[in-house]
Order: sequence, then structure tokens, then C-alpha cells
Amino acid sequence: MRTLSLVSLFLLSILVSCIITSKDNEGENKIKVAVFDGNGASPVCVTETYEALKIDTGIAGNLISAREISEGRLNDFDVIIFPGGSASKELNNLGESAAEKVVEFVKAGHGAVGICAGGYLFSTTKGYPSLQLVSATEWDRAHYDKGRALVEFKLTQKGRELLPELSDKRCFLQYYDGPVLLPSDSGKSNTLKYNEYAEYVTDIKIHKGYPSGITPGKTFLLGEKVGNGRAIVVAGHPEATPGMRWIVSRLARWAANKPTVPYDKKWVRPELYSSEILYTPYMVKKEKGYFWELLSKDPERKINAMQKLWEMHSRPAVRWNMGLLRDTSPKVRAKAALLLKQAGYSAALSDLQTALKNETNNRTKAVIKETISYLSTY
Repeated sequence: MRTLSLVSLFLLSILVSCIITSKDNEGENKIKVAVFDGNGASPVCVTETYEALKIDTGIAGNLISAREISEGRLNDFDVIIFPGGSASKELNNLGESAAEKVVEFVKAGHGAVGICAGGYLFSTTKGYPSLQLVSATEWDRAHYDKGRALVEFKLTQKGRELLPELSDKRCFLQYYDGPVLLPSDSGKSNTLKYNEYAEYVTDIKIHKGYPSGITPGKTFLLGEKVGNGRAIVVAGHPEATPGMRWIVSRLARWAANKPTVPYDKKWVRPELYSSEILYTPYMVKKEKGYFWELLSKDPERKINAMQKLWEMHSRPAVRWNMGLLRDTSPKVRAKAALLLKQAGYSAALSDLQTALKNETNNRTKAVIKETISYLSTY
């Protein structure tokens, strides 16, 4: 009997070992992507970029700090993403030694993705401290603070190969002071060192006194080989654009030099947008007005404001819906859950799970459950 028990324990240990090894191997086969989470990186951009990576089940995302980069932790990853925020502050937080490690990491055969501020950080712009990973310069430094918009961009032939889901669609992304790029040696050579995947269509003219005609035709999305590695830059914010968040994962795959994979159609929804929106002072005033409606005591006024904000594609309003999960009105709570589902905002999952535990209205509970299921399935 004792012998049988020992044999059983031995077989069980082999089985457990096989399961663990299988899981470990599965993890090893994933593309390991680090999102920079240091000073200068916007906390919202960090969270939304990290969440967007979950759409691709072949990617294992993680956060990394400047201190960890200086300790050599970057070598545990295949790709690093620098999200939106402030490029100069991100560079300052890296410090010279960690910045050198990032450049060495890419040149050694790894990948880097720059989103908005990350694009400034990767550029080679005269008089602007940066990593100089790509041969593109910011064209209009004098008016870098162009403002916020839902911008239209147009794919090149190479861009249609990178993003075939958008090949026959009008394309839009959220934008906030992103770089307007041209080749660093513009005028000296007819040969681009980088691959241009998309160009601006929208003429971003928001502030009074700023010039028009600056953005159309300039580079919006580019990729370039850097030593043995790759760097790719997008001027907009795919991580903050419902229906377009999957682009973050696609760019990470490109940077890692890995094959393209398809994504569930529920994440790929370019049809949500049909026209550009410039958040002029008038539009910002409307947005603020609707925000104050969210704090009213009338549930119907709140619900109307929530819908109007969704229709005007307000970027911060997606996050405002998280607080409305804790409203006293079950109708408002249900509307908030529904809008979070429509936005594909998986960063709200923990808030939704708590809301479900606290929910007493059966109809609202059903909506929250449906949203959790939707956002949890990749």
C-alpha cells in the first residue's frame, strides 16, 4: 500500500511538472512587451497602452521603470513602448545611461514603439534632446501644442499592408499635440530612410494665430530599421481610441518583427468614426458643459450628457463613465456600463466587478455582467 502511494505521488509530480512546463513554454512563446512607466509618461496613457496589449493573446505586457532599465531589466523583453506624455520628461527620467541602454537594446535586434510623446522621443530633431532612433524630424516645433482632435489619416500602400483591416476605410485616431514628421534630411535626398505608413489628412488648426496647412501630407505613422532592430512611431493615440486600440498590439508585433495576426471584430471598429473633430474652444466648452451635467441630481440629464459625450467622441468622457458606475440611479449605472462596453474600455474591469457586487437592480446587474463578459474575452 505504501509502495502504491509513493508511485501515485511520483506520477502526480510528473503531471504537475508537465502542466507547469507547458504554461512556462506558452509564456516563453509570447512577445514580451514593456510599457515605460516613468516620470513624463502620462499615467492614463500608460494604463490604456498596457490594456490595449491584452487584445493580442500572443503578447505578454508588463510595465518598466527607468530604474529597472538601468538595472538591465529591459533585456527580458522583446519590445519597449514609450507612451504619451512629455518626451523631454521621459528622457530626463531615463537619464543618460538608461537612455543609452534603450538605444543599444533596439540596435541589438529588439523593437521600440513611440506613441505621440514617444514619437518626439525617437525623432532626430535639431535642438531637441532625444534618442534619435528614427530619421524623422518634428516639422513645426514653434507650434507643437496644436491641441486635441479626432484626426483623419490616410494609409500608404505599405500602411495598408501593415493595417489591412483599414485598407478600404477612412481612418481616425485621437490626437493631442502629436509630432508632425518629415525626413530629417528633407530636401537633401529623394530616398526615405523610413517607411511611411500613413500621413495626416486633417488640417489641425485650433488655436487663434496658429498657421493652417501645416499637418496635411506630413508623416503620421512611420517605421524604420535601427541597426538590427526596429522602431515605429505614431503621432496619434490608438490606445485612447475605441475600436482602434488593437493598433497598439499590431505596432508591437511589427517592432518585434513578428507575423501579423487577426483580431476579433469587436475590437476592430473603424466604422465608429465618419468625420474629424477639432476640439476648438467652442467644443471644449460644450464638453465641459456636459461634464457638469454628470454631477446634476437628475438621472435623465446625466444620461443625455453621457450620450452626447459619446457622440462627440470625448476622450476623457470614457473614463468619466467609471465614476458613474457608482451613481445612485440604476439607469445611470446601466448606461455607464453600456458605454464602457461600446468603448471596449477594459481598464474599467475592476470597477465593473465591484459595481456588480454592489448592484441590487436586476436589469442593471444584467447589463454590468454582459459588459464584464465582453471586456474579459479576447
